[in-house]
Amino acid sequence: MNGVTGRMGYRQHLVRSILPIRDQGGVTLADGSRVQVEPVLVGRNADKLKELAAKHDVEHWTTDVDEAIKDADIVFDAAMTNLRPATLSKAMQQGKHVFTEKPTAETLAEAIELARLQATTGVTVGVVHDKLYLPGLVKLRRLVDEGFFGRILSLRGEFGYWVFEGDSQPAQRPSWNYRTEDGGGITTDMFCHWNYVLEGILGQVKTVTARTATHIPTRWDEQGREYAATADDAAYGIFDVTTPGGDDVVAQINSSWAVRVFRDELVEFQVDGTHGSAVAGLRECRAQHRAHTPKPVWNPDLPVTEPFRDQWLDVPANADLDNGFKLQWEEFLRDVVAGRPHRYDLLSAARGVQLAELGLKSSAEGRRLDIPEITL
Repeated sequence: MNGVTGRMGYRQHLVRSILPIRDQGGVTLADGSRVQVEPVLVGRNADKLKELAAKHDVEHWTTDVDEAIKDADIVFDAAMTNLRPATLSKAMQQGKHVFTEKPTAETLAEAIELARLQATTGVTVGVVHDKLYLPGLVKLRRLVDEGFFGRILSLRGEFGYWVFEGDSQPAQRPSWNYRTEDGGGITTDMFCHWNYVLEGILGQVKTVTARTATHIPTRWDEQGREYAATADDAAYGIFDVTTPGGDDVVAQINSSWAVRVFRDELVEFQVDGTHGSAVAGLRECRAQHRAHTPKPVWNPDLPVTEPFRDQWLDVPANADLDNGFKLQWEEFLRDVVAGRPHRYDLLSAARGVQLAELGLKSSAEGRRLDIPEITL
């Protein structure tokens, strides 16, 4: 597990995924047998690794990435994006299965090369698509599959929160996120998510129109040193999406690390259709059918008395939905043992990198861009 001392590698993948899988006795396979996991912690700081290993009763840790790859069955990477292609390439060339955070590379060319390497080596590769496993989006996808919306018209997404500058209060995100030269930027970070969310909920993303901004030009790093924020901290995107049935959908998603939250969750998606609408967050999903839709009348001279939020119904989970990262890990492990491809692979990841690249280009050039199909 490379990069396990970082925020995502530690919290989501080690503590909330791999350790619970280990402690529950592994993953149950289709034939009723179980496969167990034994993590090897990898990073650059030996003291941190030693401390984490002792804290979580993990036997093996090392700062030698190459040696760890050589001895592993599966290589997981959550280190910095600019280092990821080399790690993933080494692992696949040695016949190791790979599970990785995204983006998989800083450029589309690198991401496509990784997808080509996967195709030639035949190893099982999974790329984190965690949001599709979250209860809110699982419920939203179920509504799509059941035809609840009728013809889908639009999707509106709001993501973000206020990340402190680091002077008066420590920032909640690492400083490299705000430096382009270190692979930072919210477009690079989040558009790869939005690509798989749009694909997973609606269909193929055809065009992108984006406007990026660096709203906070000066921040303070982990040592309290002032630095110039060279990367974008907000991205406002419009996407044309085509459903499998051929319907055109307009999607709008705002992403910002310079916004204060006035919504129920840190990310919310509203899908509107001819027969109904739904609003989904990370965990909750509420829906309103056409038959239950009120008939508001615009009158700015009178106060609004309708309880609009109360007119929506909760969508039940109807299942015990575990942590999204853990659920995908379990699915990936089953695919590895079965020797089959994982449904979210490096080609899917390349499309995410492509959308981020084109989003930045769209903003720089001030125009809408078509998204060509990637072929290997």
